[in-house]
Amino acid sequence: MKKLSAIIIVCCLLLSACDGSIYYDQSRAVDEHGWLPGEPVAFDVEVDDTTSYFNFLIEVRNSITYPYSNTFLLINTTFPDGSVAFDTLECPLADPSGRWYGKRTGRLVDSRYRLRGGSARFPMMGKYHFEIANGMRDSAIAGLKDIGLRIEYRNTK
Repeated sequence: MKKLSAIIIVCCLLLSACDGSIYYDQSRAVDEHGWLPGEPVAFDVEVDDTTSYFNFLIEVRNSITYPYSNTFLLINTTFPDGSVAFDTLECPLADPSGRWYGKRTGRLVDSRYRLRGGSARFPMMGKYHFEIANGMRDSAIAGLKDIGLRIEYRNTK
């Protein structure tokens, strides 16, 4: 009976992990000993849906040794027609007392930040190129582990 219960629980977890609301979700590792401003992480997203609204999220994974309470990210988006949009995102990571805002697992903290304050549609079909760079004043930032881009449909659970 215990074995059957365990199998049912695992199946439920696997089915609940398959969320149809995610359009794109990828992360890239950065040099945790010193992410340089000239070393952006890049994401290429092939878009075939220009009618739906999407939430655009940046995912940040940092170690608990990250020395600041926030980070700034510079985001360049190149559209399929070659035009470029630029954005700066401040990511608050900890409160003034040093308590991490994100989900902590061991020595890592995972956080998500919404771009544009709301949702938007892709204006054209084709390949979008996103580059996310270190926007901090220091030349190299230690303690950040991964930067991710998540695009999800707005009108889902």
